[in-house]
Amino acid sequence: MFRGMFSAATGMGAQQLRLDIIANNLANVNTTGFKKSRGDFEDLVYQTIRQAGGELPSGGQVPTSLQVGLGVRPVGISKIFSQGDYVHTENELDLAIEGKGFFKVISNSIDYYTRAGSFKIDKDGFVTTPNGDRLQPEFSVPQQTVYLSVDTSGNITCFGPDNKSLATTKVTLYTFPNQAGLSNVGRNLFQETEASGSPIEGQPGIDGVGTIAQGYLEVSNVNVVEEMVNMIIAQRAYELNSKAIQTADAMMERAYHLKT
Repeated sequence: MFRGMFSAATGMGAQQLRLDIIANNLANVNTTGFKKSRGDFEDLVYQTIRQAGGELPSGGQVPTSLQVGLGVRPVGISKIFSQGDYVHTENELDLAIEGKGFFKVISNSIDYYTRAGSFKIDKDGFVTTPNGDRLQPEFSVPQQTVYLSVDTSGNITCFGPDNKSLATTKVTLYTFPNQAGLSNVGRNLFQETEASGSPIEGQPGIDGVGTIAQGYLEVSNVNVVEEMVNMIIAQRAYELNSKAIQTADAMMERAYHLKT
């Protein structure tokens, strides 16, 4: 009974973590470029009371083993990089990636990567994130610019009052061998890790790299209905594990009162 109580306790802990993940997903349902998370769990070690295949005194063979599991534990929280929906903003500095790839920005001399393309222009004319992190490679929009155009291949062209080209550059996107291995650092940013592998520089629309859509933003890929269903499942599983602890406690109480 003690074993059952501890196993159920690990189950309650696992469901609590699962609910934490769901809550974070729902909290970011309207966050630009957000990618939902999923908890990965595995069963713990088993106590083997009788091993399958052993010989019986009668000369026969044990057909099945007698093993009791000791609970569950979390082994990871995976980011799901499925494509989010797009919203049309008509803002010329809003860029969405259609397909694979990340924008690269720099903050405090550290490289970060993001799917959130809601860019702004700072006082020096550089294209930055809302937090002031400059898009890489850096590009300064001339002050005389009336409007700028970004095609699907990432070519940026700034036009002056007479529709003449003032400056051009090209947006570079980056992919990773294992994008699920990227580290979340908040502010819609990811950071390279040993698990993710080194970033691979690419041009939009070439060698499987996504294309650029100007005037659009990629919204969160969180499915609210799916998260609500998962929340109900987590709640019921938590209740069942707590009920198992209560039942084990009642059985121990009954055994204790046998002598009283």
